[in-house]
Amino acid sequence: MRLAWWAERVGAIAASVAAMAGGAVFSAETAPKPNIVYILADDYGWADVGYHGGEIKTPNLDRLAGTGAKLEQFYVQSVCTPTRAALMTGRYPSRLGLQVGVVRPWAQYGLPLEERTLPQALQEAGYETYITGKWHLGHFQPAYLPTHRGFGHQYGHYNGAIDYFTHQRDGGLDWHRDDKALREEGYSTNLIAGEAVRILKEHDPQKPLFLYVPFNAVHAPHQVPEKYTAPYPKLPEPRRTYAGMVAALDEAVGRIVDQLDSGGLRDKTLIVFHSDNGGPYPGEVTSNGPLRGSKATLYEGGVRVTAFATWPGHIPAGSTVNEPLHVTDWYPTLLGLAGASLEQSAALDGNDAWGTIAAGKPTPHEEILLNTTPAAGGIRAGNWKLVINGNREHNDGRDPETGRVTGWIPENGTSAEIVELFDLSKDPYEKTNLAAQQPEKVKELRSRYHSYARQAVAPKVAPAARGFKSPAVWGEPN
Repeated sequence: MRLAWWAERVGAIAASVAAMAGGAVFSAETAPKPNIVYILADDYGWADVGYHGGEIKTPNLDRLAGTGAKLEQFYVQSVCTPTRAALMTGRYPSRLGLQVGVVRPWAQYGLPLEERTLPQALQEAGYETYITGKWHLGHFQPAYLPTHRGFGHQYGHYNGAIDYFTHQRDGGLDWHRDDKALREEGYSTNLIAGEAVRILKEHDPQKPLFLYVPFNAVHAPHQVPEKYTAPYPKLPEPRRTYAGMVAALDEAVGRIVDQLDSGGLRDKTLIVFHSDNGGPYPGEVTSNGPLRGSKATLYEGGVRVTAFATWPGHIPAGSTVNEPLHVTDWYPTLLGLAGASLEQSAALDGNDAWGTIAAGKPTPHEEILLNTTPAAGGIRAGNWKLVINGNREHNDGRDPETGRVTGWIPENGTSAEIVELFDLSKDPYEKTNLAAQQPEKVKELRSRYHSYARQAVAPKVAPAARGFKSPAVWGEPN
């Protein structure tokens, strides 16, 4: 595995050097202000993409990834709200009280209002800003809605786990345009892509654009028109339906890219794609390949996801980045490319990663906090990874949306702390715990980890109120 890792790294550096020799310009200071299309998948398994050897065909994602850089050690949070909060702020969710679980439909909180968001910062730099898809960062008051958080236009839904056809969550309509109720028919993946295409067609090309496309695909409930499952008759359910959902997502991404091409915007546009967390129920629904763990865990299968970035002439085509990066990095990276100010009161955890992505430079991180909660946590520094209570999922062993047990939970009800140390350069699949053999390394990483844990704010929680009833329309008063 180590030889293969080095081969990939040498290949990525060689690709960068070759591109530079051809005259491509990679510095953020000299690059033109790009359009930004940021596509986020939901609950997408690491191995469920063709270029990772998956059995589900993803020709559009494969082709698109091949035009840029595959980010093969890209980290997110283990469930979706925390990842979205990290992207929108460039800060670890533990600083926001959003490090545990997700914003439930009945929650009386959201992304803290004092936080400066990515679209707000891009608006300051002259960007037109759009969201089409899933928000999931609070909707209990108008101030928390997307059009109040920096988006000039909104389309889609606020909660997770909506019905793909009725657009309802627990009986309440959750489909909106510009944060007002919208009733229309259609499969949500197709509708979200259609709105993105419409925006690209109608957008003034003289103005830079930030188009955020957070699909609810391929999150449960597992629903898809039958035509998408037809190529997979031998797959058992529910994986067959999931495969169709992946196919629909791949088609949707293809539609967006086709519009960029036909509108003459492709060479002026940076496209980012990744999942919000690892796949849940691996083997039953998703596949994280050889990676250990699943959504809601701090093992690689929960927090390391399929990701790539492409911008013709600025990111070397066919390159691979094996340096550790984190979703918080996109905040300062995008603001740097956009010429937006990074001056703000809240300190960032993300770093500008443009040199790593576009020019093969080392990671800008000394360490990456994977998460810190009252029950569990983890940190990566170099090739070393420390996991504390990794067998305790962040939601008591249950998926935050469906309540189903997803993987490891405390054995025999034990509350004893479990510490694991892995050398990912030799053990990328986290099979060998080196904590007993490397006590000094454990001590070092624990010290780094606890410096973040001490800065964490108390997690926000949202137990359902007794007698709670869903509103007719989410985001509006009963």
